[in-house]
Amino acid sequence: MAKTNAKKVARAKRVRRIRKKITGNSDQPRLRVFKSNKHIYAQIIDDSSGKTVASMSSVDKDFQSGEDTSKSGVAKQVGVLLAGKAKNAGVSKVVFDRGGYIYHGRVKALSEGAREGGIQF
Repeated sequence: MAKTNAKKVARAKRVRRIRKKITGNSDQPRLRVFKSNKHIYAQIIDDSSGKTVASMSSVDKDFQSGEDTSKSGVAKQVGVLLAGKAKNAGVSKVVFDRGGYIYHGRVKALSEGAREGGIQF
């Protein structure tokens, strides 16, 4: 088994373990994070209806990189923009799903940006 495959399998196990405990509903949807080596993606998902309420990523056409072009800076900006989209969709409270990643670095920056934008966790 290749090393990268083992990492993917371990993360998939963490995702399943987290998803057993965390679900989103119409009152408090789930904020899901995915990160690649270059970009970060976030969705607000209503699990009861299976719909994505709002989404934002660093490759989205609405995204403009500001003065801070570091990965963490971009992640924080994505969180702020996602919070704005969520407010427009009528979402103020969410459940945070870190996607099997450690709550550190870019994942933490995205959540702090969402909090600055007005979303409550």
